[in-house]
Amino acid sequence: MEASLTARDRVGIQDFVLLDNYTSESAFLDNLRKRSHENLIYTYIGTLLVSVNPYKELDIYSKKQMDTYMGVNFFELPPHIYALADNVFRTMQSEYNNHFILISGESGAGKTEASKKILQFYAVSCPSTKLLNNVRDRLLLSNPVLEAFGNAKTLKNDNSSRFGKYMDIQFDHQGGAVGGHILSYLLEKSRVVHQNHGERNFHIFYQLVEGGEEDLLRWLGLERNCQHYRYLVQVKKNLLTQTIYSCLLQGDCAKVSSINDKSDWKMVRKALSVIEFSESDIENLFAIIASVLHLGNVKFEADVRGYASLNNNQEMHWVLSPFSVDHAVYARDALAKAIYGRTFNWLVNKINESLANKDSSRKTVIGLLDIYGFEVFNVNSFEQFCINYCNEKLQQLFIQLTLKSEQEEYEMEGIEWEPVPYFNNKIICDLVEEKHRGIIALLDEECLRPGEATDLTLLEKMEEEIGGHPHFVTHKLADKKTRKTLERGDFRLLHYAGEVTYCVVGFLDKNNDLLYRNGKEVISFNFYCKKQVVTQFKSSLVGLTEILMSKEPWYVRCIKPNEAKQPGRFDDVLVRHQVKYLGLMEHLRVRRAGFAYRRKYDIFLQRYKPLCPDTWPNWRGTAAEGVQRLIKHLGYKPDEYKMGRTKIFIRHPRTLFATEDAFQICKHRLATRIQAKYKGYRVKGDYLKQREAATKIENCWRGLMARKEREKRAWASLILFLRFIKGFMTRNQPSCNDNSEYLAYVRTNYLTRLRDNLPRTVLEKDAWLTAPPILQEVADTALHNRFNLLEIKYLYLLFCFPCFQLLLKEQTSSMFKGKKENYPFSVCKLTSELTFRLRPLFLSAVTSCVCVSLPQYSVPVVKYDRNGFRPRLRQLIFTQEAAYLVEETKIKQRIDYSSLKGMSVSNLSDNFLILHVTCDDIKQKGDLVLQCDYLFEALTKLCVIANKQNYIKVVQGSVRFDIQPGREGFVDFKSGQESMVYRAKNGHLMVVSESTRTKSR
Repeated sequence: MEASLTARDRVGIQDFVLLDNYTSESAFLDNLRKRSHENLIYTYIGTLLVSVNPYKELDIYSKKQMDTYMGVNFFELPPHIYALADNVFRTMQSEYNNHFILISGESGAGKTEASKKILQFYAVSCPSTKLLNNVRDRLLLSNPVLEAFGNAKTLKNDNSSRFGKYMDIQFDHQGGAVGGHILSYLLEKSRVVHQNHGERNFHIFYQLVEGGEEDLLRWLGLERNCQHYRYLVQVKKNLLTQTIYSCLLQGDCAKVSSINDKSDWKMVRKALSVIEFSESDIENLFAIIASVLHLGNVKFEADVRGYASLNNNQEMHWVLSPFSVDHAVYARDALAKAIYGRTFNWLVNKINESLANKDSSRKTVIGLLDIYGFEVFNVNSFEQFCINYCNEKLQQLFIQLTLKSEQEEYEMEGIEWEPVPYFNNKIICDLVEEKHRGIIALLDEECLRPGEATDLTLLEKMEEEIGGHPHFVTHKLADKKTRKTLERGDFRLLHYAGEVTYCVVGFLDKNNDLLYRNGKEVISFNFYCKKQVVTQFKSSLVGLTEILMSKEPWYVRCIKPNEAKQPGRFDDVLVRHQVKYLGLMEHLRVRRAGFAYRRKYDIFLQRYKPLCPDTWPNWRGTAAEGVQRLIKHLGYKPDEYKMGRTKIFIRHPRTLFATEDAFQICKHRLATRIQAKYKGYRVKGDYLKQREAATKIENCWRGLMARKEREKRAWASLILFLRFIKGFMTRNQPSCNDNSEYLAYVRTNYLTRLRDNLPRTVLEKDAWLTAPPILQEVADTALHNRFNLLEIKYLYLLFCFPCFQLLLKEQTSSMFKGKKENYPFSVCKLTSELTFRLRPLFLSAVTSCVCVSLPQYSVPVVKYDRNGFRPRLRQLIFTQEAAYLVEETKIKQRIDYSSLKGMSVSNLSDNFLILHVTCDDIKQKGDLVLQCDYLFEALTKLCVIANKQNYIKVVQGSVRFDIQPGREGFVDFKSGQESMVYRAKNGHLMVVSESTRTKSR
């Protein structure tokens, strides 16, 4: 609750006890209005819950919401009916005593819905077994049955309870619902025979007619049309006392948009089955309901003597009596009311039999009292008198229990009790119920006395006996000003909730509630008690008061925000009236008489301990000592608080507000620090987890790769061994796939040994190593031509080249795989004929070089002139220091590796390369445009020898190159059906390469 105080200016305060100006009705209404407009329909006055009907569906009653409020401190979460229900339940379990929840408010304020929400919460939160589930279902489904027979549409509410209901829910020691019991009070039986315009009879009549099965209606003799039944829609005459009043219009409101009678009928039928009504009971029940409808259709006509007679009525046979038509109508209606009232009582008793707990062990109880609220209409009659008397008694009980609860808490905590001024409505209760002199005693006396007793004689009797009472006035007793607001048949009572004017007409008749003698004989004399209605009601209230006094009280006050049932509309006048007659201001004054706020020490310290360095982050002493240290640091004055045994009491809301505001400021600073620490902790934790995971993955990957490499090496070793054996076996055969690798090994081995064992002079013919057969011709040639040492080393390189090719493949793949189209088709071999073809050219060229270093690689190329792009056959030779472009015996161009600034190739399948060189002097030659069949091999070798691995650029479209300083040329690349090279019209060299798709085909 304290957390919500930061938004109090916008959404109001969750507890009215914290209102600074708690004596102001305007401040009370303003807070209620703010919360209502924010759809915050619940507000506390201490533990009392104020509920405003929103007239729309709110998403605050889900299973998730129920779980949120289960087992939570009452003030920890925002106000909710689930919070109250849960607190009642947990208090009952912990203290093992009985409780009741009083739900009050005027018609349409939401009392019935509040009762349903509490039952639904207990159905979900209580322990569940098959037996307990059966009890739970009966408790829940008793509601639609009682609503069908006891609720009706009124001008103020489409589902108004026309009776008072008290339900006990019995729980075992584990908190399971094991039984229940229902008491009903003052059913509005007069509604059976008469409703105001715009209202309806009890729901069950319309449900039966609209939703009943065809066979059932046929058996009951009913038609599926409410217009055919006078008790539902027709105009009738009504006799009050012995005066015939003008025609009164029945409800004439059979269809209501918010009510689905067919659907409700199905629910009632299902509920009756679950509550264990037998089929016979159900049939008899609806037969009685149908009989009431038929009774309402009975017509009387006057015979020649003026007596009432039936006009060919098939359903009704009656003992003839000397009644006038008006008296006969009165007798018919009295019988209908009596039948329905008796049926309702039987229905409640049957439900109680179903809910009865057979276990005799002690049970704890939570009672739900859904009682009619204070009623003030334009014309108030006997029913309103009884209802308002009931509310006076409940208000008296309410104040007594509230004061008692407050006083007990103060005494328990060792706080001195301060007397609370409040309006004691005992004077009004005595005015109504006092023996011999009260209104009830005078009413009963007038009903029972011999002679001609009328409503007006009752009024005269009251004027004589209680005329001097300050809360009673009539037209005769009033002053001139007040007399203008009273009719001659009216009397006015000044209730705790305000003045109510009652019309005395009908009081005696409704209080007697008697049948004529013949009617009694028809349905048996034992059908009725001899006590008057108001006396029975008074006795019921006494019994109810005794029940409530034996239990711990909790309250739900329901408020209707407007008469139009529109969401978002708040009628100040209407709400102010309800606040007054619900006694909310009175209750608030009692709660605020001493201290506005009280909390247990541990809860208060847990919330506000960051405000004091001594209590933050952990307090080592007792909670009371910690709170004492905290409030001393905050600077509380002695008259602002009291320290109880288990709680701190704070007198003024402003003291709590200042504390809460300071906490909010402190909380943001703490949140920043805690957030930083937490983020650091989380990041470090994540890093350690990631490092551990990376290490595990790396170890697993390395192990996997090692196993694969081991398997690969073992397989390769086996393959090489088999190839070596096969090559050895076919070593004397002509070179082929089977022995080529073996012969290459033989050549390499021989030349390696030859390099290290050359004779001192070429004249030592016998000192030459014996050559293997494959090299016998080469050895003879060497001896015959007397090759020098340089030539022998060159032969060594050329013969060993097939082995070097394998080492270059991996480097080539890293540079060109996925970048150049023809890379997958680039596997080629260097033929042995090339070696001997190049020997004399190389010797002639190298002998003319300044640097006679050993050649590392040689490859034939086509060089395109810089001017005109004419093709020239050339040899490209790589040494350790430079690259040479050679034409037969003449070196055409020398490119030092230091001047090589880049190499460009296209991404297509051509075999062109452009060597970009540094060209500072106009006399120097520019970049080279070359075409090489061994493109990948030559570029890879160049990169390795010149250490230029990152100098290759794979381009798309066009390559610019320098002809000489200041002049540039272009080579354009594109794909085509066949390969061709030509000079384009724009002067560029156009290279068309065959697409890889064509090659693959």
